[in-house]
Amino acid sequence: MKNLRQVPDPFGRVLSAMGHHEDAFILAPPPANMALVQSVDILSPIGNDPRLFGQCVAANAFSDIYAMGGEAYSAMNIISFSACDIPLEVVQEILLGAAEKIEEAGAVSAGGHTLEDSELKFGLSVTGIVNPDHFSRNSALEEGDMLLLTKPIGTGILSTGIKAQWDDFALAEKALYDCVTHLNKKASSIIQSMKICAATDITGFGLGGHALEMAQASQKKIRLFASDIPLLPYVKSYAENGLIPQGSYANYEYAQKYVHVNDQIDALMLNLIFDAQTSGGLLLAVPKHKVSEAQKRLKDLGEQVYIVGEVGKIENPNEFLIVE
Repeated sequence: MKNLRQVPDPFGRVLSAMGHHEDAFILAPPPANMALVQSVDILSPIGNDPRLFGQCVAANAFSDIYAMGGEAYSAMNIISFSACDIPLEVVQEILLGAAEKIEEAGAVSAGGHTLEDSELKFGLSVTGIVNPDHFSRNSALEEGDMLLLTKPIGTGILSTGIKAQWDDFALAEKALYDCVTHLNKKASSIIQSMKICAATDITGFGLGGHALEMAQASQKKIRLFASDIPLLPYVKSYAENGLIPQGSYANYEYAQKYVHVNDQIDALMLNLIFDAQTSGGLLLAVPKHKVSEAQKRLKDLGEQVYIVGEVGKIENPNEFLIVE
């Protein structure tokens, strides 16, 4: 721990002294008229680079805050590992990676907790702040909204191929980490600036699973445009070779009774749509007349943006999601 640098605290949020082995961190209250938004996420390693894994986990944890239009405020680390089997240098690299993303997010580090365990896992408990008069949610879809996605999908399949050291796995790992370490901070900013009411982040349930959650919460129908859904490099090739994680199959197995699939969509594409993601992009529901503005704003911020679906009126109570 002595070699870990402290995350800067330019706004003086941490009121208790760091490095004095206090029992807890004391943080200054958030700005007046702001609400707290909190989440926690823990992941097993993906890829082979501990520093980038730490960055990925932090980006994944902050994504829940960004999906609601919030800003990061503080973060606490949670790590489990076997002290006999995992070199401490690996643990240090993971924590350094997380610290880099905490700083990039504009949050402060508020300590954390370690566990002795046979399996390496790392996560963060994060606190953000959000305008209580406007934040996005799953349940606010409106008929006619277009669905904008800010990252390609396929991280679960890439991770499986990398672990198997499949063809071009080193290049696939670079593509994976370029995606999963990218914060959704800038993409999230348009939730407030454009008053977007419905959004989510794409993580463990895959694009299909999280779209289904939004449809059910809003009692609307979502139509996904399969041919317009962006894929990370190597994903289709790996999937064609059967490198699909069990969680992705489980996602579709759970969701299928609520999903209608057009005849031209093959099983491979369904596996991609329901591929379990790590630190995926945001799925933003944007009124049709604001889509061009949202696309421009996202591109000006250096973000990717893809129109992947639209929202309609529900006609069949058992068909919340249409894949065509």
